[in-house]
Amino acid sequence: MNQQPVVAVLGLGAMGHAFAANLLKKGFTVRGWNRTRARGEDLIPLGLTLSERAAQAVEGADVVIAMLSDGETTHQILSDVQSALKPGATFCQMGTIGTEATDALLAQLTQVRPDVVFIDAPVSGTKAPAENAQILILASGERSRAQEAEQVFSAISKGQVWLGDAGASSRMKLVVNSWLIGMMQSLSETVILAEKLGFTASELWSVLEGGPLAAPYAKAKLDMISGGDFTPQMHLIWALKDARLAKDAAGDARLPALENIIALWQQAAEAGYGEQDLASIYQYLKTKEA
Repeated sequence: MNQQPVVAVLGLGAMGHAFAANLLKKGFTVRGWNRTRARGEDLIPLGLTLSERAAQAVEGADVVIAMLSDGETTHQILSDVQSALKPGATFCQMGTIGTEATDALLAQLTQVRPDVVFIDAPVSGTKAPAENAQILILASGERSRAQEAEQVFSAISKGQVWLGDAGASSRMKLVVNSWLIGMMQSLSETVILAEKLGFTASELWSVLEGGPLAAPYAKAKLDMISGGDFTPQMHLIWALKDARLAKDAAGDARLPALENIIALWQQAAEAGYGEQDLASIYQYLKTKEA
């Protein structure tokens, strides 16, 4: 049996915390870092070594996971840790930071640490799937040099899809999230229409269930709407960030629906819905009826 790699997780928000917890449960040696230390303290009894500095966390780590909020933060942290990375380590960029930021990270690491393997590996899935190791990892980069990364991915996910050269995964992630965001907007408007015509969200699902339109994601969001509980699985503010990244990556392509969603969701964020689940766009639309 292959020895498990030592893993450093940089960023212990909802997703990074779930990654670290699953790795610890499966016997990995895990080091963690987060700007807000309290985010990782509950994992210390499970075996996490919580570092005060990101560079301290990566020392001696075979695989480094960066699960950070945006490209600027990820670039800063990589600059902080690049000299401390173990020779031949694997650096896995797993946040949704956009295409330009991902390409810049790859160029930076290639220039200053060509020995380090860069794997672009954002995920499809939100908080609950991550906690249950049921996310899908969209991976790209030199798979022939990514055996240790694949061991880590197997511990935190239900599977991996390899998409080619590093950077391809960040592009596909924007495609997937654009679809997800559009579906959430459409679903919210559909529920409002159903209610106007005398039906509940639950009754809508009873018609969809078992058919080709019965996406499990839609069921989860309909349950949120029915229960009025918008505890975030994916914050609306982060979905808005991803929508903007997708629009920027599209260049001069016409994406009018996405552009309209960006404008509307910005209004919802300014109205106080940004820290709730993206399904709260339904709630925001309801307030606009009054």
